[in-house]
Amino acid sequence: MASGDPERGTKNRGYNTANVHYVETSDKLWTSWLIPIFVVANIAVFIVVMYVNNCPKNNLDFYGKCVAKFLGRLSFQPLKENPLFGPSSSTLEKMGALEWNKVVHEHQGWRLITSMWLHAGVIHLLANMLSLIFIGIRLEQQFGFVRVGIIYLLSGFGGSILSSLFIQRNISVGASGALFGLLGAMLSELLTNWTIYANKIAALMTLVIIIAINLAVGILPHVDNFAHIGGFLTGFLLGFVILLRPQFGWHESRHLPADTRVKSRHTAYQYVLLLVAVVLLIVGFTVGLVMLFRGVNGNDHCSWCHYLSCVPTSKWKCDN
Repeated sequence: MASGDPERGTKNRGYNTANVHYVETSDKLWTSWLIPIFVVANIAVFIVVMYVNNCPKNNLDFYGKCVAKFLGRLSFQPLKENPLFGPSSSTLEKMGALEWNKVVHEHQGWRLITSMWLHAGVIHLLANMLSLIFIGIRLEQQFGFVRVGIIYLLSGFGGSILSSLFIQRNISVGASGALFGLLGAMLSELLTNWTIYANKIAALMTLVIIIAINLAVGILPHVDNFAHIGGFLTGFLLGFVILLRPQFGWHESRHLPADTRVKSRHTAYQYVLLLVAVVLLIVGFTVGLVMLFRGVNGNDHCSWCHYLSCVPTSKWKCDN
């Protein structure tokens, strides 16, 4: 975008979980319906945004002509203004993009939520929705719509909070914070349910490498890596809380004599991780929201943190 930074992780991709196998398979698979609804909702919102954008009427030709004029008022802004085939920054801001000044000084905290349903363009939308389908449907089948829905929404919210604390001169949109929350939840689920998995190390290394690659993409300009990191940390902690599975042998032991059964459904370390995660979530959200609405700039307290979202090179700058 020419006048903003609306892209939140457009290069986010799905990943292969084929190496992850369960030792026990007594849990039923749920029917996935919430994730498809989220996908449809994101697409519908994008269409509405493009309708409101109305490039043929509102474009001033500073950056050229509208793209795909045959779409009428749904046509895209000039590629020099928005190379992702989408609306203008002003339209995104009007429709609920994350913008620090409006959140803090104009009391529009609802932007912390609405921004995760907006996308900067067709490319941004397509990348995020393909990732959501690939990641989300599998998780929903395993854990149900309630738990996956909670992770998705709270991770998006957590990503918006961290983004607002560190990016205060540009707008930001996208579902990537929520998507990274699902990635984080997959990692913590693997760790807390360690005893029920075969090929543990291979599964862990595969997941860590995929997460690292996706986060590394966030150091490119115009990608809001703070939303990625905030969403990932939120989902990672939530996974310890709501994605617990019974320890290895517990299901089978229910049919054995009482003196040979596995006595506890969960292990001690699962309960410890759950407790620590709950405390960190409460503290993190409380401190983050207090700092945000007091107008604190996170960069004033962390001089190197801006490198987490953009690393300057000879090919690009990170002035904004």
